[in-house]
Amino acid sequence: MAKAVLITKIDPTYDDLPEERYHFPRTYLRQAEAALGDWVLYYEPRRRSGDLASVGGRQSYFATARLTKISADPATPDHFYAHVADYLEFDRAVPFKDGAFYYEGALRKEDGTTNKGAFGRAVRNLPDREYDLILQAGFAHVLGREERMRPLPDRPEEPLPGFAEEGLGRLEPELPLRNLEKTVSQRPFRDRAFAVAIKNAYRDTCAVTGLKIINGGGRSEVQAAHIRPVADLGPDSVRNGIALSGTVHWMFDRGLISVDDDYRILTAGNSVPDTVSRLINPDRRLLLPSRIEDRPHPHFLKYHREAVFKG
Repeated sequence: MAKAVLITKIDPTYDDLPEERYHFPRTYLRQAEAALGDWVLYYEPRRRSGDLASVGGRQSYFATARLTKISADPATPDHFYAHVADYLEFDRAVPFKDGAFYYEGALRKEDGTTNKGAFGRAVRNLPDREYDLILQAGFAHVLGREERMRPLPDRPEEPLPGFAEEGLGRLEPELPLRNLEKTVSQRPFRDRAFAVAIKNAYRDTCAVTGLKIINGGGRSEVQAAHIRPVADLGPDSVRNGIALSGTVHWMFDRGLISVDDDYRILTAGNSVPDTVSRLINPDRRLLLPSRIEDRPHPHFLKYHREAVFKG
């Protein structure tokens, strides 16, 4: 098995839903098969959509997932789906390079410039060590190691040492990296990472009421709610989450409140008390993250309305 990087746009040309599947042509089948059963990283390119004039992509790694199955696309010849599980977004996007340091060694030429040929491959394999570096950087906040994650400058004449050796300085992990990889699958870590991502996207503000409460310790009282519940295979994706105050979170989970595809707030008949209804945003619309790619995805909103909402 081998790790892999999957390139996907916010408005993809292919039938991608990164939380569940990745659509790709036969050209990349060998690379995808090599990663089957292992972990992958998602990377957002410079173009945000399939339009050649589109710009504004983050050029960063933004999530990880485990590749569980590859299946042929029954509708499009010579195309396939990579199905994933355990999708989890980073608490910060990781750029492909930091100064002269490239997280993927294959993207760097010997003269220090970017290897555009390698960079243009939509699916590419990468060593465990490079995956581990990106994983640490992406979850630096959750791991409490933000100040330690800036890579050392790359030195072409001196290959970067492995994690078991001395010399990585601020990149050396507190835990063995294989343990960190296992931790990404565990619920406590995933809950923390999901909460950090949601609170950052919504700026610690309840999307239904507009309330922003910070306690005496400087911590936000808003909670991270899954739209499609984890118990029903809902992913730990910002697009499958909303920041809600405690009472609203309770009502959302029990189907007393939902959201339509235009982000209008729906209530279940007379089940919502007037005292709570008066707290809902005056225009009855969800307060949304500024970044479009962080907003609730219609795929998950539809699931909540059909499987959870009692309206």
